[in-house]
Amino acid sequence: MSELVRTVLGDIAPGELGVCDAHDHLFIGSPALPGQELDDADAALAELNAFAALGGRAVVQWTPWGMGPRTEELPGLSRRSGVHVIGATGMHQARHYGPDAPAGVPDDLAGLFVHELTGAPVKAGLIKVAGAYHRLDDHARHVMAAAAEAHHATDAPIGVHLEGGTAAMDVLDLLCGRHGVPPHRVILGHLHRFPDPGIHRAAGEAGAFLAFDGPSRVHHATDWRLLESIAALADAGHAHRILLGADTVTPAARSTADGPGMPFLLGGLRPRIERELGAALATAIFVENPSRAFAARWRP
Repeated sequence: MSELVRTVLGDIAPGELGVCDAHDHLFIGSPALPGQELDDADAALAELNAFAALGGRAVVQWTPWGMGPRTEELPGLSRRSGVHVIGATGMHQARHYGPDAPAGVPDDLAGLFVHELTGAPVKAGLIKVAGAYHRLDDHARHVMAAAAEAHHATDAPIGVHLEGGTAAMDVLDLLCGRHGVPPHRVILGHLHRFPDPGIHRAAGEAGAFLAFDGPSRVHHATDWRLLESIAALADAGHAHRILLGADTVTPAARSTADGPGMPFLLGGLRPRIERELGAALATAIFVENPSRAFAARWRP
């Protein structure tokens, strides 16, 4: 069984993915972020077009179940922009579902995830989960157990929101140590928000993919450490595990507003990585690594 990347338009060979924004959002909404919803399809298309104009070929939307992913609109946006789009199932922190969340959460989370990965009209290609700040609370453990079960049923990759970039090793202990998920099927997100080189190296040595976000106004305090963190991991032998995404989560963060949005990955960061760290590392981060991180031997 060959590995394939599951996009909203169907499965493709990993080599077809191309230059990839490995962590972003076209649509998202949360009661924890009132008035900050990404819910404008025209703005989403403009962002994709701007990304494509700079050579972007793929975007991974990490918006999970229940947070307004507008999955049914993703195929049309992909066709119109010419950009591959990978969607997500999974579940975020409880606070993003409001005070009545427990009543609305399906009893069979793993079954929900499997359905969205294999049986939905527009299939997801990623399971999104989330930790708490410096720990894993009961909700995180419950969702991650379901995600692991869904992974074993489908081989889908699991993308992890690390709150403030923390608890990376706790996540790997739970998903890989307790639930048997192979480390290379786990993508640890937001690592740059907690730029501890020892933890980054340990996560790389464990075998996980290591995802960093591009500059953002919300998490700008550690943006200046981004290239330093990438260089340290490359020097430690983990260049083949690094991913980079813009993680656009508010309307103001889009390039059509106050930016920098998706295009900055290719118009700003990629040239700097090529100049300061080398073209080979830039190609690994934007092309080679995503083609492996998001590929799976999909089971029906």
